[in-house]
Amino acid sequence: MADPLHERDLARAALDLVAGAAGRYLEALPELPVRDEAADVVFDRLGGPLPERGDGTLASIEELLDIGTRGAIQSSGPRFFHLVVGGATPAAQAGDWVTGLLDQPAGLWIASPLATEAETVVIGWLKDLFGLPDTYGGVLTPSATFANLTALTCARHWWAAQHGVDVTADGLAGLPTMPVLASGYIHPSNRKALQILGCGRDTVHICARDDAGRVDIDAMERALIEIDGPAVLIASAGEVNTGDFDPIDALVDLARRYGAWLHVDGAFGLFAGVSPRLAHLVHGVERAHSVAADGHKWLNVPYESGFVFVRDAEMLGRAFGSWNAPYLPETGDTHLDYNRLGPESSRRARALPIWATLRAYGRSGYREMIERHHDLACRLGELVEEAPELELLAPVKLCVVCFRYRPAESGPDARTEPLTEAELDELNRRLGAELNADGRVYVGTTVYRGRVALRPAIVNWRTSAADIDLLAAVVREIGARVAAESRGARSAAGDA
Repeated sequence: MADPLHERDLARAALDLVAGAAGRYLEALPELPVRDEAADVVFDRLGGPLPERGDGTLASIEELLDIGTRGAIQSSGPRFFHLVVGGATPAAQAGDWVTGLLDQPAGLWIASPLATEAETVVIGWLKDLFGLPDTYGGVLTPSATFANLTALTCARHWWAAQHGVDVTADGLAGLPTMPVLASGYIHPSNRKALQILGCGRDTVHICARDDAGRVDIDAMERALIEIDGPAVLIASAGEVNTGDFDPIDALVDLARRYGAWLHVDGAFGLFAGVSPRLAHLVHGVERAHSVAADGHKWLNVPYESGFVFVRDAEMLGRAFGSWNAPYLPETGDTHLDYNRLGPESSRRARALPIWATLRAYGRSGYREMIERHHDLACRLGELVEEAPELELLAPVKLCVVCFRYRPAESGPDARTEPLTEAELDELNRRLGAELNADGRVYVGTTVYRGRVALRPAIVNWRTSAADIDLLAAVVREIGARVAAESRGARSAAGDA
């Protein structure tokens, strides 16, 4: 095939192919294995040399649909518990299709008033959903990583201004290292943001009072006294291993006492504020200088989606605007140009799926879903505590359950020589790999307080009690097999 102009009449037929496949795929999704390793062979069909003459619109879409529906991990399904990955609600998924259909450049108002107005509306709705003051500025980003980057860029601008420097115009030359303090809960995305900003990935001063990473506020205060100047504090709302929270209210008070900037990384934990029963976990977030979160986690909108809110609304423009490019119109106070408020210049209209899902389900729908997921996490925690061969490693706070497989003979009532901690770690590493190879459920491993553990996260709108019960059953089933193999290997080594 040649110029796509010659196939302009096939645009609707191509979308009809996708719509037809979508119906079949979505109907089967709840019962599909999360991963089918045997299907990986279809990826060979993605490769080969660049075609000189293409196959045409319909043939290429049919091929992509066949490869995709066979080879994709079902991360949008109810039993994908790895990382913290939501699905896409029906409204959000359809809204994303609308986004692709309209293909709006969402950076400049003059390029898409629709995208600009939709973004303004959803930023207001999100502030309302999370209980943040309406006066905060905000911008949508591709992820919480970008949201943290945006917030810390504003913090860096504020910090440099305390030293009499406009870092946007003049850079960091001549400035000292920006002091950044956090608990051991700090997420790598914050370090990545500091790395990008030239502040140094490893300059973060960790103030932790135990090997779990819980914040030592007294140590943080001593560090602020020693700094004796502007500093940046990072609070974590939803630690990735256990879902635990830094005490945001106390950290806000500390930041105010010493004139520091407080940033809250609420990638998924910010959603606790939607539920009256969980809102205490984020108490004080409404007083932070900046707040970041993901949309493609607990909001259950498609990738890529994040958002950031900044108390000084004008700070976003000072940190990212003023390009002095004559071809870019200056809209002034008339309209917002969101590409002047964040790191992206070319931007997708990611507000549309957010608008669709919030319009569809509202505050009460999201409150019900978040509380249902919290109930499911508590249910899994109870199943773990009831099983003699499972060990809960941390209290269930929100939607993450941290536990490990520990054979009964390794417990305190063991009648034989128990497995060592190193052997338990290896057992759980193997268990994690075997779970994902099995494919009925998908769960990642982590290292928490020096121990290898599973850490399923429950944030998908489809997940039900049956999925949680299956998760516990499959962990016990495969864990028993892996433990037996480990005992056999140990016995063979002892006989050698």
